[in-house]
Amino acid sequence: MVWLRRTTHYLFIVVVAVNSTLLTINAGDYIFYTDWMWTSFVVFSVSQSTMLAVGAVYYMLFTGVPGTATYYATIMTIYTWVAKGAWFALGYPYDFIVVPVWIPSAMLLDLSYWATRRNKHAAILIGGSLVGLSFPLFNMVNLLLVRDPLEVAFKYPRPTLPAYMTPIEPQVGKFYNSPVALGSGAGAVLTVPIAALGAKLNTWTYRWMAA
Repeated sequence: MVWLRRTTHYLFIVVVAVNSTLLTINAGDYIFYTDWMWTSFVVFSVSQSTMLAVGAVYYMLFTGVPGTATYYATIMTIYTWVAKGAWFALGYPYDFIVVPVWIPSAMLLDLSYWATRRNKHAAILIGGSLVGLSFPLFNMVNLLLVRDPLEVAFKYPRPTLPAYMTPIEPQVGKFYNSPVALGSGAGAVLTVPIAALGAKLNTWTYRWMAA
């Protein structure tokens, strides 16, 4: 029955990773729809880094195996590439959806867990901070490699928006001068308690299984 329990564990990872990807898509346009991504960079850097942390910490502690967080992020990445392919098949340009760079941040989380000999608190504090700090950095590099978001915004407006909500030119730099620095700072602070929530959910799961 050991193989069945392990299979069930990894199936849970797949299910939650897919749902996390859906929730992240619904969180907003920052990285999936390039029309609004520059003005929304900070908000959705925080939302996506916390979404990654809560699920990755949950399943990494659930399995107790360093590498589970990277596995979790890989599933999210694959699922998002499927969504990218669907939009491309509908006639939208290749750069219309930009797949987030979750995997490197998840690898840092795994590394902190492995380097501290599977210390849960170190994974929360160190790993959570590293996820929040690194996620905006990796994604800004990724966004710099795609076409001008304004070109995509006006040529291919988001079809789910009504006509009166067609994107306008974003005022970059009006509220903050460095979205990467602000996103990393806010993410480093907020991702830690969310990672702790993932660890707490893990405790609740064990209690539920033992009941």
